[in-house]
Amino acid sequence: MKNNDVIQAIKSRLSLADMARRYVELHPAGSRLVAPCPFHQETKPSFSINEEQGTFYCFGCQASGDIFDFYGRLNGLDFKETLAALAEEAGVRLDSYRADPKAREQRSQKRDMLKMHELAASHFHSNLSSPTAAACRDYIGERGISPELVEKFGLGWSMDSWQDLGDTLRRAGFNLSTAAECGLQSKSQGGRTFDRFRNRLMFPIRNLSGQAIAFGGRILPALARDDDAKYINSSDSPIYKKGEHLFGLFQARPSIAVKKSVILTEGYMDVITLHQYGYTQAVGVLGTALTPDQIKRLSGFSSSLELMFDGDNAGRKAAFRSCEMLLSRGLSCKVVLFPDDNDIDSMLHSFGADAVEDLRAHAQDGLEFCISVLRGMAPRDAVEWARHFLSQVDMPELFHRFAADLAAGLGLSEADLRGGVLERRSAAAPRAQERRSTAPRSISRDREIMTFAVRYPHRLPDLQAAGADLALREPWALKLWDKLAAACSEQAFDDLDPKEKTFWIRCRGQEAPPLNDEEGELNAIRQMLINLQKTSHMASVVAALRQGTASQETQREYMRALLEARGRRSDQ
Repeated sequence: MKNNDVIQAIKSRLSLADMARRYVELHPAGSRLVAPCPFHQETKPSFSINEEQGTFYCFGCQASGDIFDFYGRLNGLDFKETLAALAEEAGVRLDSYRADPKAREQRSQKRDMLKMHELAASHFHSNLSSPTAAACRDYIGERGISPELVEKFGLGWSMDSWQDLGDTLRRAGFNLSTAAECGLQSKSQGGRTFDRFRNRLMFPIRNLSGQAIAFGGRILPALARDDDAKYINSSDSPIYKKGEHLFGLFQARPSIAVKKSVILTEGYMDVITLHQYGYTQAVGVLGTALTPDQIKRLSGFSSSLELMFDGDNAGRKAAFRSCEMLLSRGLSCKVVLFPDDNDIDSMLHSFGADAVEDLRAHAQDGLEFCISVLRGMAPRDAVEWARHFLSQVDMPELFHRFAADLAAGLGLSEADLRGGVLERRSAAAPRAQERRSTAPRSISRDREIMTFAVRYPHRLPDLQAAGADLALREPWALKLWDKLAAACSEQAFDDLDPKEKTFWIRCRGQEAPPLNDEEGELNAIRQMLINLQKTSHMASVVAALRQGTASQETQREYMRALLEARGRRSDQ
């Protein structure tokens, strides 16, 4: 649970505008501060900060929120990580606030797991100097990895032993069952623990704070047996989710900040080789297909990426899929195409950085690369891909540009391409369309009530007295009302989800009417509710009359009530 005391203490000490200036150049525009959005590719100043409210909003990609949302999104952190980072910067002690005992126990377990991983990283690294690691040292030398890179990435060696790391962890007082839970140990069917990584070159995977959270282990070619997997990787654990992290991001972060771009590649050795040749902005996808969580993390550092995958068919497929995901989410990308079956290692070691620089100079724009791939596909498959891709693009300026480029590149009618997308979007949300067609008045009423509630949360008691909460019908409005009622103050913002925060900012932002007619807006809501009550009353009377089962006297009473209600309504 978020602690509002902690959040408010941090907000009182840190400024969103000051934080944003670290990443973008802000310019005053009336009462706002504006800049090109740091979250998607653009040059126009669509990113806006309201200093008084401490919120931001982008009119292009609709990113919105407060300093926590801004910092977390830029650095690819979840809320807990963001809270810890900003608390440290603001000088706010998190342990001075009351916490859920269960949450405290989970944090304690995670701290132990992090300590175990740090000990394991140090243990593996020290193993490199042992006599049994000669083959590993030879392999590192053959791959051209310098001692500086070995230290920078903390490379290590796991002994050909079932208990080498386990004994080290046990001597340090750690529970080996917990070590198995976080992937450092494995368990036999009989419950005995043993080292997961054995006889391998070890690559520590670090989070953005530099803490070891997982490992990758490569079998050495000279020691590999037929049934040995080339790589063994840590499984997901309480401190590591493979689809959320990128190898080398901690080491590449300073360079990315200077170069304003990221080189994205596949494996551990690709990243290290690129760093060896000066491409210190390189990161790797940890042996999986690129994930939305990884894109979210990358977008916080740069909206411009270069894809460097192997030149074989699998590498081109990976680049094609990555381009689709990056472009549809508003990031720009280029594809560095390696000739034939060459990869990063062979290009750099055989031909040097000059050859790679030449390839980079001729790199294809991400969409151009996709079009070149589509031209080699069956026409029906190419059109299907293009329509599916466009259906994922929410930003209008990108949608129009991508649609035009795809139509021209594939020799299609842009109208036909767009039409297919509109049909797809219509089919994807039939229930939402049905709700919009059958209940427009309910949606409009709920939005009108919640707009006032968000603009003046301290007036919720007045709204409730007028029956506003009883008039709400839409789930989103009922949920937002409950959150506002629980806080009944400006602090409600801290407990909102992203969509609710966007609604809040639109209701109170620069494009909204000024907050200077509180009573007038409240009276308008009251009058709307009075009219609603009369309409509902008349509908009930009419329904009773139509049933025709009541006595003659009861029907006369119904008719009298109906005429009275209509009379009152006409008098308003």
